Amino acid sequence: MRKSPVVLLVLALFAFLLTTPASAAGLPGGKANFVVALGSFKAGTARDNWVRLGNYQFTSDGAVRARTYLWWQRQPVARQGTGTTPDGSCTTKSNAVGQTLVRACEVLTAGGFLGSPPETRTGRYSVDGTELRITWTDAGQAWSERWTVATSPDGKLVRLDQTFNTLATAGYAYGSNAALTTSRSAASVRAFPGTLLQDYQGWTHDAVNHGEGGAFKIGSYGACATTTWCLTYLQPSSEKACQDQPSCPGTGGGSAIDDSSLQNYIQRISSSDRRDTHWHWCTCLTRRPNGTDIESCYTGNSHVKPMMQIIDDDGAFRGWVGVEASFYPHATNPRYQDMLSAFRVSDFR
Repeated sequence: MRKSPVVLLVLALFAFLLTTPASAAGLPGGKANFVVALGSFKAGTARDNWVRLGNYQFTSDGAVRARTYLWWQRQPVARQGTGTTPDGSCTTKSNAVGQTLVRACEVLTAGGFLGSPPETRTGRYSVDGTELRITWTDAGQAWSERWTVATSPDGKLVRLDQTFNTLATAGYAYGSNAALTTSRSAASVRAFPGTLLQDYQGWTHDAVNHGEGGAFKIGSYGACATTTWCLTYLQPSSEKACQDQPSCPGTGGGSAIDDSSLQNYIQRISSSDRRDTHWHWCTCLTRRPNGTDIESCYTGNSHVKPMMQIIDDDGAFRGWVGVEASFYPHATNPRYQDMLSAFRVSDFR
């Protein structure tokens, strides 16, 4: 029996719905470009942890593409100098206790972060209500992810909350329709008017750790007059870090020297993409018990934290996703001393 045109149209529409991915009806939260931080952290002595940082780009035909950096305990890399030493308007060469400016040191970051992301993979995605599902089709192994999609009250930013990942135990992601080549200057970052809070998941000394809601006081950072792509902050003290034991016996907080200050540097890596980096270390690590310097700029196990700016639809700065990839630089039991984490710093959490 010959089917009527109406019946044929209905059948064609039904076939289209069966073969078209759900994501064709819309991008995740209506946004195409996401910055992503992932980590795989497991307690114990296997010491096979890793972190990834990069971006996901979604297209309305159900395709997704990832470009990521990878730092892995199986293949530890040394810290890398950025080539930038903040100028004298925001640094000092003095080692006096109570000094208000950071040391004049070349900013360090994780090895490889100055180049392009070495990893590229493609996959398919679907969106069902507020659930985003991704299956990577060329990852070299079975790898899928599930995230919950949340939209900011102003509608200009989407947050992804990880609910499942075949390989990663931690994940943070934010997206908008601003191009991934859009980023904000150090001055704009410092002038952020909102409240930035930090959440992280990580690994140190064979244990998994996490924290939620720590204040990130970007307004405390000072801009540099000549090296305008840098921000610096000498944090006067810390409740946990830089104490007499175990970090700095004889020189840290609570000792005779009583120096619990932290040297903090934030540098914009590129004006053509989202890369920033945060470098920090305890001042007491460079001191002798008599207060003089062992070295002016710490060359040991400092914290190197590559970051990607979170940018909303209007091109405004809204924080970072980032990772720590600090591999112990000395030969004695090196992997036990590594410090790895994935984190977010944002006003939308």
